[in-house]
Amino acid sequence: MAFFPPNSQLMNCESNKKLQPIINFSSKEDNEEISDNNLHENCYIVGIKEYITTRNLHLSKVISREKRAAVLICLFQGLEGEIRVILTKRSMKLSTHPGEVALPGGKMDEEDLDDSATALREAKEEIGLKPNLVQVITNLEPFISLHLLTVVPVVGLLSRIEEFKPLLNADEVDAIFDVPLDIFLKEENHRRVEKEWGRWKYVCHIFEYESSKKGVYQIGGLTASILIHAASIIYQTTPSFSEYLPDFSQLQFTLNMN
Repeated sequence: MAFFPPNSQLMNCESNKKLQPIINFSSKEDNEEISDNNLHENCYIVGIKEYITTRNLHLSKVISREKRAAVLICLFQGLEGEIRVILTKRSMKLSTHPGEVALPGGKMDEEDLDDSATALREAKEEIGLKPNLVQVITNLEPFISLHLLTVVPVVGLLSRIEEFKPLLNADEVDAIFDVPLDIFLKEENHRRVEKEWGRWKYVCHIFEYESSKKGVYQIGGLTASILIHAASIIYQTTPSFSEYLPDFSQLQFTLNMN
């Protein structure tokens, strides 16, 4: 899958450092006083939002609705304080990618005002997630699917997870589950598969996650690439594995010159 790589200035390459997300799930009502650390974290989120918004501004004007889609990276805080993301298993009834793990989302409709509206509408239709429960933080840089759709990841926070009552659309979704976001930065339960699309070679990342109640899920393809990118930004670090194929273009150029 093709996508724009993360900005290296946002990365922290200290791999032995405990992962600390920059997201704060506390609302203003929950905190009477804002500490210096929370203020710094909130400012960092604003900085990332402004950076990404600036990078994506021109793209939002040139990509047609017919070739545009959005997915919701819906994050919430787990029982142990970890950040978790909601995923679905696509229905076996679907004509494309049946049974695969995906983020809630789909193609943009004419009535959608923007990418956030698309992602929230699709999440409500697929899993019954009410838009008013989600605080949209930002849109990440777009990915290009194998069907040549421009897919915009929309990051949203679900601070009141207890109010979310899943209602699955059986025509689109067979199951819903959640995983810790940081697994997409770890080598554990991860493997790489090299594939070809036409004459273009790319890496497909696949993660295995075992749910205590719902068995083992394989998270791969575009969904895995999007979540690697999102986790890299939120945790301000690079994955413990190589994301891309080695670039031998310079070596090939040198050999051709000799």
